[in-house]
Amino acid sequence: MNFISLRPVFLSLIIVLSCFLSSASEPTNNEDSGLYDPVPAIMHHISDSHEWHLIGEGDESVTIPLPVILYTENNLDIFMSSAFHHGHADVVKGDRVYSMDSHGHIHEKNHKEILDLSITKNVASMFLALIIMLLVFIISARKSIKNNGAPSGILAFVEPLVLFVRDDIVKPNLGHNYKKFLPYLLTLFFFILVNNLLGLLPGAANVTGNIAVTLVLSFITLLVTNFSANKSYWGHIFKPPGVPLALMPIMIPIELVGVFTKPFALMIRLFANISAGHIIILSLISLIFMAQSGLGTAGAFGLSPVSVLFVLFMYFIEILVAFLQAYIFTLLTSLFIGLATTEAH
Repeated sequence: MNFISLRPVFLSLIIVLSCFLSSASEPTNNEDSGLYDPVPAIMHHISDSHEWHLIGEGDESVTIPLPVILYTENNLDIFMSSAFHHGHADVVKGDRVYSMDSHGHIHEKNHKEILDLSITKNVASMFLALIIMLLVFIISARKSIKNNGAPSGILAFVEPLVLFVRDDIVKPNLGHNYKKFLPYLLTLFFFILVNNLLGLLPGAANVTGNIAVTLVLSFITLLVTNFSANKSYWGHIFKPPGVPLALMPIMIPIELVGVFTKPFALMIRLFANISAGHIIILSLISLIFMAQSGLGTAGAFGLSPVSVLFVLFMYFIEILVAFLQAYIFTLLTSLFIGLATTEAH
């Protein structure tokens, strides 16, 4: 492979980086030092929102409004997030007055309890991931039937991943019982993978870097594992083999805590790794704005090549991490299910 064949890859990455730079918030200066403060822009990117921000800042920003669904004292109010005008206007629905603070949180000015059921950026991104997955697998299934299983087109990309999950992750951990859990584990792998990759696009949502999403994924794994568990699994928890009777009051609580710490570790691992990648990339980009505010335009131009090179390097790493974290989450889930369903020898 020579440099000519790599030019489209580098051009694509440069375009993506340019989009990141243009979609970054305008410099926010620290009032004390006068230096650019990257924290608000970074937190805005990794947080959820009631609108999908694309480019710009403040009133000049370009956003996609999303449905706001609020349940307040037997009243269901539905409107678009654009009604808030970026937080500068209140929305009046009968005796209910809704406002949005600077952090994007919605409040009712008469102090009424709100149940927020809105389609936020993360929810919209998950729907997008669902549509992508449906299209990919429907097209792949039709190509497989049409070509009698011979891989071509998108099927040539999807089939190796499916076989890898089945043969290298699920079968070794679940044995002959693998078919029962294969649909769930395949769905889990591709859901995490697609959302990880979507999160690397400029202006995209940080779905798998949201701890609420990883919490739900881990909780589903907890339910599947424990509701599928056999007597041997519960016997090892409530009567650990080889443990003296005097130590049972200590070991049983420890084993019970272990039931919850395993999915908890899954939740934190995925959340931390994906969020850390986003923060590092945005921090490296922010160095340019920090240099501009501290050293002027010459300083920004001087630091830009270094920042760009590090960002491109991190981008390659994050693509690897996107696949790696989907693999690890699926591998550990299949391992936990396998430990819970394996018969005692």
